[in-house]
Amino acid sequence: MKNTDLLKKTTAAFVPTLMAASLSLAAIPALAADYEFNIVHLSNTSDEDYDGAVVLKDYVEAQSNGRIQVNIYSGGQLCGNPTECIEALQANLIQVFNTTTGGLANVFPEIQALDIPYIFPTDRVAECALNNEMLVGPIRKELLDRTGTMRLMTIGNTGGWRNFATTNKLIKTPADVKGLKIRTINSPIQMQLVKAMGGSPTAVPWPEVYTSLATGLVEGTKNGITDIMGMKFNEHIKYMTLDGHGYMASMWWMNNDSLKDMPEDLQHIMMDGFDALREVTTVMPKRRQIDAYNEFKASGGTVYAPTAEEKAQFQEAAKPVRDWFVNEYGAKWVEVTENAVKACEGSINDTYNAQS
Repeated sequence: MKNTDLLKKTTAAFVPTLMAASLSLAAIPALAADYEFNIVHLSNTSDEDYDGAVVLKDYVEAQSNGRIQVNIYSGGQLCGNPTECIEALQANLIQVFNTTTGGLANVFPEIQALDIPYIFPTDRVAECALNNEMLVGPIRKELLDRTGTMRLMTIGNTGGWRNFATTNKLIKTPADVKGLKIRTINSPIQMQLVKAMGGSPTAVPWPEVYTSLATGLVEGTKNGITDIMGMKFNEHIKYMTLDGHGYMASMWWMNNDSLKDMPEDLQHIMMDGFDALREVTTVMPKRRQIDAYNEFKASGGTVYAPTAEEKAQFQEAAKPVRDWFVNEYGAKWVEVTENAVKACEGSINDTYNAQS
């Protein structure tokens, strides 16, 4: 099916939903806003995505003196999955949506370079690189060139780091992954990582992960601790290994026509609002994981931090994933990402030296 056909089909299905949502708000007096935007995120209101959206809404409405109105729709109220929401964004039926790399893979598979295992060594480096125009600029241009409508506004975080979490076996080295059935998202690069370590990757939809862990369909998963505790996976997950193989970047997109239809001063307010959103979504997972790890331990769970030597073993075992990616998608986006990482590492090292 052509993209235009998909867009028409999505538009036809989406409009009644949007109309219903609008009708439900009919009793609320209309605000005297010059511009109105609908933000959609698929998580619930306890998620950092919602916190970031609330901060964005508050900032732009206040700084614009009410010229901008922002409506937040959580939990898939206006569209139910990344593909549907991206199509709605392109049709300007919604104006803002956020995706992980996996959610964007159908439009831009090369973006999975951000998911190459261990490409980001620390929080500080990841946050620097994902807020660096060396990386953000090329991604923004690429998506505008490909779609004509999707503008990358900022990159935050959604859930911290992906780590190995298992039901019956503690993973200390990649050799411990051998033979384990590990749940992944339906993403080739995620599956390649498990395969590289000798495990058996099993793609399981998010709503089915709890049951899959309970029945033994899978013996582990690759998630952040806040997601594990939020979904009560700790009733079956007993071991967490802090290998940090993936930083869960969250890309926030805006319909480019909606942004450019505003005067320049309001465009700048919107851009500043997204930067405030980035700060919130980056910080909130760090704060929430403290309580989540304490709760996990209190429920009988074990948290293991690999030694430097063991971490090096994980990184070595994962090298074939980078080779696989380059073979599948080329080296360009790997190099763009790695160059941003190297620049940030150099800048951070300069800061260390200046303070020594």
